[in-house]
Amino acid sequence: MAADSMEIDDALYSRQRYVLGDTAMQKMAQSHVFLSGIGGLGVEIAKNIILAGVKALTVHDTKQCTKWDLGINFFIHEDDITSQRNRAEATLRRISELNPYVHVEASTVPLDETTDLSFLKQYQCVVLTEVSLLLQKKINDFCHAQQPPIKFISADVYGICSRLFCDFGDEFEVLDTTGEEPKEIFISNITQSNPGIVTCLENHPHRLETGQFLTFREVNGMSCLNGSTHQITVVSPYSFSIGDTSDMEPYLHGGIAVQVKTPKVFLFERLEKQITNPLCLVADFSKPEAPLHIHIAMLALNHFQENFGRGPNIGCPQDAEEMLKIAMSVTETLENKPQVNGDVVKWLSRTAQGFLAPLAAAVGGVASQEVLKAVTGKFSPLQQWLYVDMLDIVTPLEKMSSEEFLPRGDRYDALRACIGDSLCQKLHNLKVFLVGCGAIGCEMLKNFALLGVGTGQEKGLVTITDPDLIEKSNLNRQFLFRPHHIQKPKSYTAAEATLNINPYLKIDSYINKVCPATENTYSDEFYTKQDVIVTALDSVEARRYIDSRCVANLRPLIDSGTMGTKGHTEVIVPHLTESYNSHRDPPEEEIPFCTLKSFPAAIEHTIQWARDKFESSFSHKPSLFNKFWQTYLSAEEVLQRIKSGESLEGCFHVIKTLSRRPRSWTQCVELARVKFEKYFSHKALQLIHSFPLDTRLKDGSLFWQSPKRPPFPVKFEFNDPLHYGFIVSAAKLFATVYCVPFTEKDLSEETILKIISAVKVPEFRPSNKVVQTDETARKPDHIPVSSEDERNAIFQLEKSILSNEALESDLQMKPISFEKDDDTNGHIDFITAASNLRAKMYNIEPADRYKTKRIAGKIIPAIATATAAVSGLVALELIKVVGGYSADAYKNCFLNLAIPIMVFTETAEVRRTEIRNGISFTIWDRWTVYGKEDFTLLDFINAVREKYGIEPTMVVQGVKMLYVPVMPGHIKRLKLTMQKLVKPSADKKYVDLTVSFAPETDGEEDLPGPPVRYYFIQEDN
Repeated sequence: MAADSMEIDDALYSRQRYVLGDTAMQKMAQSHVFLSGIGGLGVEIAKNIILAGVKALTVHDTKQCTKWDLGINFFIHEDDITSQRNRAEATLRRISELNPYVHVEASTVPLDETTDLSFLKQYQCVVLTEVSLLLQKKINDFCHAQQPPIKFISADVYGICSRLFCDFGDEFEVLDTTGEEPKEIFISNITQSNPGIVTCLENHPHRLETGQFLTFREVNGMSCLNGSTHQITVVSPYSFSIGDTSDMEPYLHGGIAVQVKTPKVFLFERLEKQITNPLCLVADFSKPEAPLHIHIAMLALNHFQENFGRGPNIGCPQDAEEMLKIAMSVTETLENKPQVNGDVVKWLSRTAQGFLAPLAAAVGGVASQEVLKAVTGKFSPLQQWLYVDMLDIVTPLEKMSSEEFLPRGDRYDALRACIGDSLCQKLHNLKVFLVGCGAIGCEMLKNFALLGVGTGQEKGLVTITDPDLIEKSNLNRQFLFRPHHIQKPKSYTAAEATLNINPYLKIDSYINKVCPATENTYSDEFYTKQDVIVTALDSVEARRYIDSRCVANLRPLIDSGTMGTKGHTEVIVPHLTESYNSHRDPPEEEIPFCTLKSFPAAIEHTIQWARDKFESSFSHKPSLFNKFWQTYLSAEEVLQRIKSGESLEGCFHVIKTLSRRPRSWTQCVELARVKFEKYFSHKALQLIHSFPLDTRLKDGSLFWQSPKRPPFPVKFEFNDPLHYGFIVSAAKLFATVYCVPFTEKDLSEETILKIISAVKVPEFRPSNKVVQTDETARKPDHIPVSSEDERNAIFQLEKSILSNEALESDLQMKPISFEKDDDTNGHIDFITAASNLRAKMYNIEPADRYKTKRIAGKIIPAIATATAAVSGLVALELIKVVGGYSADAYKNCFLNLAIPIMVFTETAEVRRTEIRNGISFTIWDRWTVYGKEDFTLLDFINAVREKYGIEPTMVVQGVKMLYVPVMPGHIKRLKLTMQKLVKPSADKKYVDLTVSFAPETDGEEDLPGPPVRYYFIQEDN
């Protein structure tokens, strides 16, 4: 089957399609991948590429399942060990269930130096884990020599270090290096010069880079630029040069420059050559030499394995010394003869027998994305090595005895070899609250299960919550869920699936949202019982709220998130780091009201307009209609009250809706046709009436110039699929909200043509309404109703009552909640048709249904590779939090697997705020005052002064000002009791107040203070 004719299951892949695009998805769905080694790293890679949707995967392994595997491979169970199954065969059924579109088979035949490698020719990509370096070189040489080359990836995790290598052949062409949408830049000026300088619209930086290519359209004056492509040189954030424009016509106005994606060829060297002169991605710029140190240490480990037929023994100093000698000789074979880092070699030797499952999750996520790049040519490949380590954890481990790291014959032996038994026990006894069981949540639960988090016999508990039900689109990356789980609660299902990985996990699952409304469940007492909170959320608002609860209760928080191939992790530790709320991203730019209503310039504007129309017509208005008739029980009562001069809020709009209510399918189609005329013809005619094409501003410039585009009325054509699509989708939605039944026959072209042919479309009559042109103006809350409108309302309501069209059944509508993922409900059909008709009216490039759905549904693109990588990094930081590490051990991370980059940075040290006279505080400080029943506000102020040496001048509770001296009547409050002022509920023992202090000099702002927790009665110590 041709690649471009393959149909993509959008219900399953929709979030991933927005990351990869259809071309890459179709290439991937035709690719065959070979993966050797289905240990802890191999199973991670297999999971991610099966979820992504390659055509076929062969998993190869010759080893038998052991107890050890239970702590590293989440798809190997106890019965696989008792049945002595091969690892590939044991995991085959479970990984196959991840995606019905992927054919997975197991291979258990030996793969060694004597194997005939010609069987690999059937694969586009070969991935090796747990394979000797000698065999890696042999297979790499074979793959590199093929025409076209077989893309080669090798990856390994040894103890606290990991390695990833890629070779995609001599010349690997990538069509899209970043996956970012091509930028569109609105132009305000182009000079007639050599070089010509292009200037963007004010306050709209172009964000381009020198060397990129742009094509031009809609330029007035210098029109020969239209359709031409130019390489640019950046001059400033708002301008760039494009070559000689001196012979062109003078620029007049308008124009859009659109970025052109150009293919890029990447050159790769074979493994043999790269070993001696490695090209490494630096992940931690504070340690730029680290990749080379680990490179040497890992080569020494490979030589040790070859020399002795085994790995170095756990914690064995003699083996470490031997490996150090090997490292010294290895470095002599490298081109630049770099220094050997003895500590890195020693710790790799001590832990190499072990395995850190979260490190495998992080590297497995990156490696899986490289597989997808290899088979699709989408995104920039890794060149050519990546080393990720956990060397930050070794300092306290130095002091532990070697017995701490030795195996005990349980599922945690691989972990114990890396971090010691004491830290394992702390993980087992951990109480952790995981908020969110989506993609990151599922991955986190898998990591918890492998680490044994919350499995302690006496202590330890994992608490999870998520209010959502499982949808089909979740199955593409939330790997704990299967098709038979659809419409079941995420948290309960995830808990059950996690117990399959580790049955000893203690887990409590809830379906509450974590927000102010659920503070009875997630109270201060609940938070103080937790050792750490982990968030797996997709909302900044929710993150900010949980962060504030963690700060108030002095709990560590680890946050993370992804968007497509991008991801971040952030560690927040009491008294050491800043919190999530300490920094704020700039708010998302809102589209100005006048742009949406009258002057759209981009497809995003028309999509938002259509989305707003959907919300207004099919949700907001029907809800207000129902609310009105729940307040006033009959039309007769309303008529009587407005006749007697009463003003009933919203009554004019409600009566107008009632009088125009369609009562048959024919009337729904007629209404849709009238709306078409109003939205796409009359609106254009009105705007051109208000602002004729030759209108000029006070400075003499044209009103209609970029980014303003003059509209042109759209003439209705029944045979135009776009016009017809609007009528059908709008009529169906009107029928739904007005409770009008319709049949398949009603939807036939014949029926709709017959109805439309008979519709009398109102003629356009220009009005003198003022059109808003101020970009800072907001949408008005209420549009005033004239006395004529009120008289008209009385007449319309009387008419409805007399016609028996204001009965109880007429006073109800059925509001529609927007649902983007149900393709049968017509919601996206309506928005796509409405948006593209408006785009046509304004001569804007239309968008297909797929793009419209992403923008209208505010869909966050997502892919399993980034999710797995991010959650692995979170779990690595969790180990540090549990170990009580110092601030310099913690690392935040930003990654973008598309480019690829992975940047680790130290956490931001908590800031100390000075009040005065040496008194200071941080966000983690909280003062306390203990009161009693008759404690007054004055007593509270005095208590703060006596205990902390500074007198508050203002006391605030949340948004309620308890005491502000300049406010009228507030001085009298000093005598009131705290009980009376705060009015606590019966079970409330304390209240958190905010205090501030007088500035040192008059005229300055009050000085802020820390929160003060006021206890209503003295607590027993």
